[in-house]
Amino acid sequence: MSGSLRSIKNWVVLLLAGLLLTAPVQAQELPRIFPAPTPTDSATRSLDLRGKQQLANPSVVGMGPSKGIILHYERTAPFSVDASSQVSGVRDYQTRAYRNGRLIFKGYIPAWNRPHLKVILGLNYDREEFKFQQQPTSYGLFDNIENKGLKSTGVQLAVIRPVDAVHWYLARVKGELSGDYNSGQDLQNGVNYLRASAEAFYGWKRSPRFSWGVGFQYGYTFGRLSLYPAIIYNRTFEGDRWGIEALFPARVSVRYTASEHSLFYGGYSVDGSNYIVALRQELPLGPDKQPLRSLELRETEVKLRLRWERELLPFLWLGAEGGFRYNYAFDAFDHTNASRERIVRTKLGGTPYVSLELFAVPPRKLLEKAGVRR
Repeated sequence: MSGSLRSIKNWVVLLLAGLLLTAPVQAQELPRIFPAPTPTDSATRSLDLRGKQQLANPSVVGMGPSKGIILHYERTAPFSVDASSQVSGVRDYQTRAYRNGRLIFKGYIPAWNRPHLKVILGLNYDREEFKFQQQPTSYGLFDNIENKGLKSTGVQLAVIRPVDAVHWYLARVKGELSGDYNSGQDLQNGVNYLRASAEAFYGWKRSPRFSWGVGFQYGYTFGRLSLYPAIIYNRTFEGDRWGIEALFPARVSVRYTASEHSLFYGGYSVDGSNYIVALRQELPLGPDKQPLRSLELRETEVKLRLRWERELLPFLWLGAEGGFRYNYAFDAFDHTNASRERIVRTKLGGTPYVSLELFAVPPRKLLEKAGVRR
């Protein structure tokens, strides 16, 4: 019986490793793939330690472990809320939010994992909640957000295509339902909660410690759907203690490796969301425009952050983060008429925040057996 249990355990561990050995690729986060390190000698740099050709990818020696399953919770301190009407028929409103929390779950599964082609399927569920000082606030937009919360349920497909020892491609497409929906009934009420985003990069692996690429991102990083150029820049300096991980302009981090079990990060990130909020009562805008049944809520924030990642178990890590969040925009727009005019401009006060994260990684011993260094 003990032999059977041991066999089942081994199969479970191997399955988990298979799911995690392919790195996750997600919006505003850098892909992480950890092949065996290549020799630094220029004559043999295109070969791995077993004499096979080493294919290029965006990752470099010293980056943290691949994340396969992620559970993340974030919470802010209280902050001011100042809503200013931009149209007639909507009043101004001031209050305080004594709680703003986010719960995020992500999972990544390799759909195809070959040396020259890696395809990763990703799933996510995010929920953002606000608790305002007065309940109800008597302000329709805020009451709706507090009662239902803001959710995103998405699926994404990422493709990493190494070309040779130097060049690589990376592409990702994502679709999600994003808004204040609570049930299937909400989704059937004629409100379009569907959102889509994409990104693509072409890059160069200059050495095991330096990889970079250029491309574009098309999505909601800055609140509204927009297309903008982007640069991936991953570099680990000699000594392997310090490094830079960047997806500019959305995210830049300086990395310090305290040990193989502990890493520190410091930098900034720009995060954006786009939600559809259904209105309980139609909002008339005038004789020449259709009344509004929903609003488009555009949220953009900048975070100055410090992060610590620590190995708890061979397959489980803890991430702890803290910093200051500056809200650039939390504005509601017309989602019905062609003008897409701003209906409410809201200023959320800057506030400290903290977050905790648990994430599953490939077990260290299995990586060592496969000749992979993390």
